[in-house]
Amino acid sequence: MKNSKSKKLVIILLGPPGSGKGTQAELLAEKLDLYYLETSKILEEAFNKSKKGEFIKISGKKYFFSREENLWKKGILCTPSFVSYLVKRKIKKLGGKNESLVIAGSPRTLYEGKTIIPLLEKLYGKRNIRIILIQVSAKESIFRNSHRRICELMRHPILYSKETKKLKFCPLDGSKLIRRKGLDDPKTIKIRLKEYREKTLPLVKYLEERRLKVKKINGESSVSKIFERILKTLK
Repeated sequence: MKNSKSKKLVIILLGPPGSGKGTQAELLAEKLDLYYLETSKILEEAFNKSKKGEFIKISGKKYFFSREENLWKKGILCTPSFVSYLVKRKIKKLGGKNESLVIAGSPRTLYEGKTIIPLLEKLYGKRNIRIILIQVSAKESIFRNSHRRICELMRHPILYSKETKKLKFCPLDGSKLIRRKGLDDPKTIKIRLKEYREKTLPLVKYLEERRLKVKKINGESSVSKIFERILKTLK
């Protein structure tokens, strides 16, 4: 399956923390010439660039970056309207440039789905939206996240394995490998999993009600095998 600029495409990857959404999104972006829209990166960049006391105003209500960042660090999902505002702003820019997308980490709530999905349908067309739900157990999610590291420069996720456990620097850009303090602690991951069950899974029903097919795949195997399953599902 090859993407072309004449046929815009959107692939949305859903799944619990540690299901490999980010890794698979990077592979799909490279394989199909897609722009990888990573929600967590959008939020992280927004928090890093925000000034003390900065906020955005949505429907007359103020959303402070500092408060949203505190929620994020605790493993609690940021306020849906805050996330939707930032993600929609990015989607509009990319849609205007005729960019095809692979999206990981959004929408994560029913509210986000009801605001982001109609925009994607308008810009790309319903038949050009593909949704894949990567499923892993809670035990696997906790293990993967608590052992995961990312690089300082480009935030590449480095999966834990016998080959990577002793790595100190990113094999892709050479920067130091670090852990995301707080966000990937077992206690925080359990909170994130609870948030996923209560706030993200109900989104699947909404997507199906909009006649958008949600393809479910087993995410508990090697990266290459999961990637093969995704490509097969997309055909």
